[in-house]
Amino acid sequence: MIVSALFQPLTLRSLTVPNRAWMAPMCQYCAAPDGPERGAPTDWHLAHLGSRAVGGAGLILTEATAVNPEGRITPFDLGLWNDRQQEAFARVARLLRENGAVPGVQLAHAGRKASTDRPWLGGGPLAPGQGGWRPVAPSPVPFTERHPTPAELSAGDIGRVVEDFAAAARRALAAGFDVVEVHGAHGYLINEFLSPLSNHRTDAYGGSYQGRTRFALEVVDAVREVWPDHLPVLFRVSATEWLRENPDDGREGWTADDTVRLAKDLLAHGVDLLDASSGGNAAGARIPTGPGYQVPFAARVRAETDLPVAAVGLITEPGQAEEIVASGQADAVLLGRELLRDPYWPNRAARALGAEPRWPDQYHRAV
Repeated sequence: MIVSALFQPLTLRSLTVPNRAWMAPMCQYCAAPDGPERGAPTDWHLAHLGSRAVGGAGLILTEATAVNPEGRITPFDLGLWNDRQQEAFARVARLLRENGAVPGVQLAHAGRKASTDRPWLGGGPLAPGQGGWRPVAPSPVPFTERHPTPAELSAGDIGRVVEDFAAAARRALAAGFDVVEVHGAHGYLINEFLSPLSNHRTDAYGGSYQGRTRFALEVVDAVREVWPDHLPVLFRVSATEWLRENPDDGREGWTADDTVRLAKDLLAHGVDLLDASSGGNAAGARIPTGPGYQVPFAARVRAETDLPVAAVGLITEPGQAEEIVASGQADAVLLGRELLRDPYWPNRAARALGAEPRWPDQYHRAV
């Protein structure tokens, strides 16, 4: 009998995830932009996330959830800084758990890429008069010429953002989540501190590798302090900015070597798994996308450190996902767009790989 590696459980601390086919965070841009429901999950989120739990995903991570209002990518993003948001998230977490998935939340701050419109409306920057606000960043360096110059965070501002991450983690725990992921990728605030492209500071939070990683590690420490010892903390990283891979670009950015070094530091600070993505901070970087194009970054971290990893990026076929896990390139795979196309991909993959799908009783007549 063939035993599928993809459908073996994975234990992180004392939490066991039933399989290694997980749902990646994907923004939906449909929270209320203002009023008492601002930033709270809606019926859309309940249906969207719940259907992936029914479909068999082992771990479901919410979309990037802002730790304060200024940390939203758009005015329509989720947040977790007040009681109403916490109450709405509790309903989501409960539904996911009742349908066999582990509920996880990704905590984020958009930094200089905040205050933009929905992608299907162009995704351009929104001025304060259009419902936006002035973004903040490590340094007053705009993402592109089209984006406004962000306000530079003071040391005091940085401390308050660290506290916001901890407060949001407390709320996530109270809402019933079992996993928290710190978003350190895709050109958002933590990634901006990591990269010399966007971090031009000369104080303790800039300059050297140690300075540029200080904020990320302070956030992890603050989250780990309020998160129970028996539950895991994840960290999403952009493993490269794709500049070394394109030497004619002429810019110096974050590299895969830096990611391996950071993974070791994250492990020492209590992170339990690295979610290895890439890109997002270097505008115009040439990224050679293709099936599994980011898997080598996860594989390298897994080979060179003791930190478990999840691979993400154009993983679409059951056999492909099985090979990634079975060959030891990653401990789990995170599915994004493929789960938008097919909420039941994990159950379909289980059948294809000879494992047992996790259908709810209500659907057994169709199995």
